Amino acid sequence: MVDWSLARQIARLAAGSEGPAPTAGDLSAQVDDALAAVSRYTGFTLSGQAPAPEIVDRAGWAEINLESLARLLDPVAGRLDRRLSFAGPLAGALRLGADATLAAEAGLVMGYVSQRVLGQYELALLAPDVPPRLLFVTPNLEKAAADMAVDRESFEGWVAAHEVTHVVQFGAVPWLREHLGELVHEYMDTVDVRIGRGNAGALPRLPNPRKLVERFTEGGLAALVQTRTQRRLMSRLQATMAVIEGYSEHVMDAVAPGLVAEHEGLRDATERRRGSRSAPERVLSRLLGLDMKMRQYEEGRRFCDAVVTEHGIEGLNRVWEGPDSLPNLTELRRPAAWSARVAEATFASA
Repeated sequence: MVDWSLARQIARLAAGSEGPAPTAGDLSAQVDDALAAVSRYTGFTLSGQAPAPEIVDRAGWAEINLESLARLLDPVAGRLDRRLSFAGPLAGALRLGADATLAAEAGLVMGYVSQRVLGQYELALLAPDVPPRLLFVTPNLEKAAADMAVDRESFEGWVAAHEVTHVVQFGAVPWLREHLGELVHEYMDTVDVRIGRGNAGALPRLPNPRKLVERFTEGGLAALVQTRTQRRLMSRLQATMAVIEGYSEHVMDAVAPGLVAEHEGLRDATERRRGSRSAPERVLSRLLGLDMKMRQYEEGRRFCDAVVTEHGIEGLNRVWEGPDSLPNLTELRRPAAWSARVAEATFASA
């Protein structure tokens, strides 16, 4: 139902990118070095080949992510289409309006986000046959390094270490991609589209299309859950994503001294960048759920740092033993409770 070609056009306009920028160093070498360093620190090795790094501009990143968004939203849009078929003579016009509105919303969202993302391990959770990709948005890397006044080559290595940790996580933990995909699929199956009567009492009222787009983001999902089932699923999704992101943040800090030439100050500069948004940006980020993404980094890193302090990286790696070993939201904020349930119990029985 959604006109994804229109969404791509709008995303390209919103992204405002003029092509990928050159990297400051050898990104392939940085990724290879990061793979070796992350594997040494975590003790994990890949079961297959790591994806090669790809340099993209903002519009390219937006288009790639619109493909993933389409896999999430097309079933929801299909349910909306079936409901509109009962709208009588207005069905055709309502379909066209909903189609264009959803495309515009999706394109604007991806265009906006594309202006801030630095790198991404792109994993098609609902399409397991689609190979993962390792993306670096070089115009944003160039701009961020200049804004923060840090050495750009070091900054690229820093970002590479974060994304490579995701490569190792999903490449060495065979159940993780399937588990996360099942949670997302199960949640999207609960997302239904209802058409009520408008304020004028005559025309049907379409659901807010922005809410459909927001369900693609962790924060939007968290803010819009309505049913008990959705709250339960979102709690599991939030906790899982926080551990995934927090683990990468922890590992990035741990390997940086031996990996990145001028790593000092990069953590502080990155934190300042995350918090130095203008008022309009903060409002839009809140609407799109990106504030929740930032909290995931923070809460996840605090959890991982605390567990490693008490039990070392071996203790933290217990989170990857199976879905039951992942912390819930309460344990995420109380690492000692998770340790008592998983890490300490495992060490005691060893």
